[in-house]
Amino acid sequence: MSKPVPVTVDIWSDVMCPWCVIGHNQLETALAGMQDEVSATVRFHPFELNPDMPENGEESAAHIQRKYGRTPEQAADARGRMAQAAEAAGYSFSYTGAKDEGGEAPPAMMWNTRLAHRLLVYVLREHGAKMQVKLKRALFDAHFQQRRRMNDPTVLTEVAASVGINRAEAAAALNDPEIDAIVEAGEQQAWDWNISGVPAMIVNGKYMIPGAQDPATYANMLRRVIAKEAAQAAAAPA
Repeated sequence: MSKPVPVTVDIWSDVMCPWCVIGHNQLETALAGMQDEVSATVRFHPFELNPDMPENGEESAAHIQRKYGRTPEQAADARGRMAQAAEAAGYSFSYTGAKDEGGEAPPAMMWNTRLAHRLLVYVLREHGAKMQVKLKRALFDAHFQQRRRMNDPTVLTEVAASVGINRAEAAAALNDPEIDAIVEAGEQQAWDWNISGVPAMIVNGKYMIPGAQDPATYANMLRRVIAKEAAQAAAAPA
């Protein structure tokens, strides 16, 4: 029996992006069914959907209406279809946090994610890909399910601590200019790849899978990459 083939999947993604968490869930489902074929290292890279978002953020529905020119009804319909897609992929956008005295949940908001990206690139560099994936998932939950303020350093260090990262270490990373330069470089790399939307996955540094796909599509694409690289290796001069 042959050993699983190692592959690297680099994902450009933003914490604000619902299709990014859907796509990652679908990828994980694909990989779970390919354990005898593939040994995957998944790494996240920065992409800011709203780099000019003001400090106080913007209510999500209003943001969608403004940015994409949709009516309130169109925006609500899009959110409903997205929630259904997430549920089908095994993820819920339902609010799980505390409610106010009237039983109301806080509004869903959009935030600038520069600080979150600093934390993610730091954790990848210092703690490795598996820990970065744990952090990314915790950040998704903090945004979509807990509706926390995702540009708040206190929130980000608390999320980091929840996956085992020292708070002081995380706080230092948020203010490190060297880390911010890595974020800049990662975003520039996205432009170099002509990535204008996320999620965008690059397999083995060569082959792009754009958008959130279903598990079968991810599995088929990974098998095609493995087969192509095996054929290239076989054809190479000894």
